[in-house]
Amino acid sequence: MATMQTADQTPATPEEIWAILRETAQQQRENELRWKEGIARREAEEAKRGEEEAKRREEEAKRHEEEAKRREEEAKRREEEEAKRREEEAKRREEEAKRREEEAKRGEMLDLRLDKIMELWDKADRQLKATKEEVGGMSNTFGEVVEHLVVPGVEERFGDLGFCFNQVSPRRKVKDADGRLLVDLLLENSDTIVVVEVKAKPSKKDIARQKEKIETLRKFLHGNNDRRRILGAMAGAVFGTEQRQEALRSGLYVMVQTGDTMRMEIPEDFKPWEW
Repeated sequence: MATMQTADQTPATPEEIWAILRETAQQQRENELRWKEGIARREAEEAKRGEEEAKRREEEAKRHEEEAKRREEEAKRREEEEAKRREEEAKRREEEAKRREEEAKRGEMLDLRLDKIMELWDKADRQLKATKEEVGGMSNTFGEVVEHLVVPGVEERFGDLGFCFNQVSPRRKVKDADGRLLVDLLLENSDTIVVVEVKAKPSKKDIARQKEKIETLRKFLHGNNDRRRILGAMAGAVFGTEQRQEALRSGLYVMVQTGDTMRMEIPEDFKPWEW
C-alpha cells in the first residue's frame, strides 16, 4: 500500500495520491460489501429462525389442537361408556327385580307344591316305620310323586335340550350285584339313557349315591352289550347351594321343582358327564 510522504521527504506525486485514493475507495467498497453481506446473512438467518419459529408454533398449535381433540374424544368415550354402564346397571336392576318377583312367585307356588310332597313323604315315612309290608306302600307313594310331579317336567326340559325319548320309566328296577337297582326315573332312546334321582332335598350323600348307581347301571348295560351313553340328573323340590354346585361338578343335570313343573339349571360352563 502506498503511503503519504512525510515533510522531510519528497512530496507525493499526483499519481501516487490517486493510487492512494483508489486503494482507499476499493477498501471502502470491500468493507461496504462485507457489511452488506453480513447484514444479508443476518437477515437470512433471522428470517430462517422466524420461519422455523413459525413452523414450531404451527406444530405446537396443531399438537394442542390434536390434544384437545383427543381429550374431547376421550371425554365423549367415557361419557358414552358411563351412559352405557348406567343403562346396563338399570337393566340389571330391572332384571334382578323381575327375577326376585318371579322367585317370590315360584316360592309361593313351591310352598304349595312342597306341602303336598312333604305330605306324601310323611305318609311314606309313617308307612316305613309300621311294617315291612308298608315299604311297598312307601314305594307306591314315592312313585306317585315321581309320576305326577316330576316325570312331565323332566321329559319336557330334556326335550328343550333336543332330546326325544321313546321310553319313560318311573321306579325302574335293574339287576345289580345285590340283585336289583332301583332307579327313580329312566329316560331312554336308541342312543341315550338318562338316569334321574328324585329327592325332596338332595344331599351330597345322595349325589354320591347317584353316581354309584349310574356306574352300576353302566356295568350292567355293558354286560348286556348295551353301549348307549348314560347321562345323570338330580331332581329336587329344594336344592341347597352347596348341593347344587356338587351335583354340577359331578356332571349331573340339576332340576328344581317350580310350581307344577321342573326347572333345568345349566350354567354356561357346565359339561354333563357321559358314562
